[in-house]
Amino acid sequence: MTRMSRKGNASRHMNGAAGKAAPHDPKGDDVKVPVEAESDVTADTTTDAAVEPDSVEDMTDEEAEHQRMVEAAIKAGEDAAEEDFKSDASKLRQERDELAKKLAGVADEIEDAKAKAADSNDRLVRLQADWDNYRRRTAQERLDERSRATEKLVEGLLPVIDDLERAIAHASGAAETDEGLRQFSDGVEAVRQKMVGVLTKEGVETIDPAGEPFEPLSHQAVGRVEDKDSYDETVAEVYQKGYRMGGKVIRPAMVTVTYGGPKRPVEEEAPSSDDDAGKDDATEKDASE
Repeated sequence: MTRMSRKGNASRHMNGAAGKAAPHDPKGDDVKVPVEAESDVTADTTTDAAVEPDSVEDMTDEEAEHQRMVEAAIKAGEDAAEEDFKSDASKLRQERDELAKKLAGVADEIEDAKAKAADSNDRLVRLQADWDNYRRRTAQERLDERSRATEKLVEGLLPVIDDLERAIAHASGAAETDEGLRQFSDGVEAVRQKMVGVLTKEGVETIDPAGEPFEPLSHQAVGRVEDKDSYDETVAEVYQKGYRMGGKVIRPAMVTVTYGGPKRPVEEEAPSSDDDAGKDDATEKDASE
């Protein structure tokens, strides 16, 4: 307002000076400018110049208001974005915690599954071992049952064979003079041999140890005979043959044993297969060298 008053005073002073100077122009050719018109133009210009600062101030206030609105909108957007970020972060943390719980549960389930699998594997191995043992045991039991059944049959036939042998031995002396009796004895011997052959196919072995060293596991001593010419503990005579089946003695041989003779020399043990293999390897090594 002070500037406007000062400018108004200056314009009035200029207008007064112009009004005084106009009558002194002696020449008529010069252009005459009305003092009032010029004064009006000057006044209008001055008025416009005085109004401009208010317009600038008004525009500045609008811009400031606009700036404040923009800043407020930006701040509101930032606050909303921050709230959204916090909400998203909270959701992500919840999802992370849930996934961690699920992962822990899955890890426990995996460990339980591994333990169950190991236990099942152990039970399967034990079951397989039990099955193998059962299969071998049942197979052996079937063989044993078959052997026992055959053994009972053989034990029932052994007295028949003994009777046949006694009959042949009794008829052998008289058969030399009687042709019919000799033929009968030969027929009985053929029957005996056929029966023994059948038993041999079933794994039956005859124990006839005459002249062999006495074996208490397969021989049954029923008497002793003094004989200084034979080794001590030698089978002198077999009264009844024995039989062995599958390595098992089903009936020992009934024998008499000598005594009073020299002691039987100890036989050297035959080298085992491992020793023979070692000797063969050593021989091959020496040959290669």
